[in-house]
This record gives sequence, structure tokens and C-alpha cells, in this order.
Amino acid sequence: MTRNFSSSHLILSRLTRLAQASFGAAMGYAPPLAIALTLVAINPSWAGDPFRSQGQARQIGDKTEAAFKAVFQQGDYPAAERYLSQAISSESDEPLAYAMKASLSYINKDLGGLDNYSRRTLEAGQKLVKTDELRGNIYTAVGHFLEGAAIITREGTLRGASQALSRLRLVYEYLDKAEAISPRDPELNLLRGYMDLMLSVSLPFANPDEAINRLRTNAAPEYLTNRGIAVAYRDLKQYPQALDYANRAIKAATDNPELYYLKAQILKEQGRREKSQQLIREAIANFDKALTKRSQLPKSLVQQIESERNGAVNSLNQ
Repeated sequence: MTRNFSSSHLILSRLTRLAQASFGAAMGYAPPLAIALTLVAINPSWAGDPFRSQGQARQIGDKTEAAFKAVFQQGDYPAAERYLSQAISSESDEPLAYAMKASLSYINKDLGGLDNYSRRTLEAGQKLVKTDELRGNIYTAVGHFLEGAAIITREGTLRGASQALSRLRLVYEYLDKAEAISPRDPELNLLRGYMDLMLSVSLPFANPDEAINRLRTNAAPEYLTNRGIAVAYRDLKQYPQALDYANRAIKAATDNPELYYLKAQILKEQGRREKSQQLIREAIANFDKALTKRSQLPKSLVQQIESERNGAVNSLNQ
């Protein structure tokens, strides 16, 4: 995807949202970077890498992987917090743990935590370059990305624009280094696909097809890639395609309430476009299904789901 940095204000206004998308913070459909594949349970010798199959798997760490699974397979944020506390103690060299912790700090409006864990993500990524150049470069990029999001959160878009834009340039510099090492790596393509999608649906000159294709062909795990594609089609107002990919994601991660929230959003907008009360009723049913697990979701997300559900109910009465 061509990146036009003269559109810095448009890009920077999305930095925090991009951070959420990339690490599953609270996209309202979150996203989004942490899932355990079924093959991990089948072959525990490779536990700890939710992205790659046996031949390419890294020892990311069992606690980090468990936190990853808690967020993206189960949508259970309290469990993820518990696992991450353990991961940071026992798997202190793993940058993904710090990246997820930074993302959760953002959800909890903990700016100190966001600053701390963004910095630690960057430090761990830089250290990892010495032993795993691919993942080291990925998480050096992630660290710069999170620090850019922290700057925007702390300073605001206008005041923080210059610093954050320099971070964004570093993000793509290190992602390019990682891509030169392994252009088809699933972890790299999952992260980059989500980031490029968020930019592409926000900028008038960008085409999201390349990002969608990146997720579809080279990223993993599948239910996170399908989720990202569903979000992209939703934002592009291509609702039948969005619903198809949301259902694919649900099929692979049936316990995650955020996927039913995403499906509800799609059905609600499709129902409004088609003036279909039946689709809006289906949307309400999916909002309700998401809310059955409200105790494991962030309060702010529960409030957002309830608000959107009420909007759907009100539209039936108009």
C-alpha cells in the first residue's frame, strides 16, 4: 500500500485506533493479536506460538500464549490480565506480552501503564533482534507504534503530530526489515494487515484490497484474519461480505462475545440499508448474545454494546 505522509493529520488521528486494532485493545470488535491455534493443543511441544505451524514455530511462551487465547479466542479480559501478570514475571523477554499489556492499559485509561509497557515492548523487541531478527524487527516496530499511540493519547493529535509521525515512519521501517526476512510470515502479515486495513478504510486515496489479500493469504490464525476482513468490509459498507467473514470467525471461535458484537453491528447496518426489520432483530439477538458474557469484557465495551443495542431497538419502533 502506498503511504502518503503528507496526509499526516488523517493518519495520526487514527494512531490510537490502530493500536487498538493491532492488539485487540477495544475496537468494539477487537481487535486488535493473540490467539492460540487448535494445533497448539494437539502438539504441546509447540505451545506458545499461536501464529506458525510446527516447522516455523517460535517458543513465545505458554503464559503469553494463554493470555493471547483468553483475549482473542474467548474474549476474556480478566483472564488475560492474570496470564499477562504471570508472563511478565516468567517470560520477561517476550515482547508480545508487553504489547498486550500496553493495549490493556489503554483500555483501562492507564496512561502510565501505556507508557511503561510501550517502552518495554520496544526494549524487548530491540533485544530480540540479536536472537530472532524477524520477530525482533516486528516488535521493534510494534514498540514504536505503541509509543506513537501513547504520544497521541497524552498530547492530542495536533500537539503530538510531529513526534507521532516520526514514530509511524519507524514502524514501517522496521516492518519492511521484517518483511525482507520473511515476507509470508503469519505474525508479520497479521499485524501489518490490520494496520494497513485501518489506514486504507480511513484515507480517501488508499485501496484496502492489498491489505485484505494480505490477511486472507499469508496471515494467521484464521479466525483473527477473518475477523479483520469482516471489519474491513463492514467499514467499506459491503455488508454481505462482512457477514460472511464474521460467520467464519465465529465458527472458529464460538466462545468470543466480541465476534457476536461484530456480527450484530453488521446486521444492524445492513438492516438499516435494506429497511429490514428482520435483520435488525437478528442484530439485537447477537447484541444480546455478546452481553451474556459482559462480566469478561471491559466496562467501556459493555456500555458501547448496550448503547448500540438500544439504538437497534429504537429503530424498530420508528
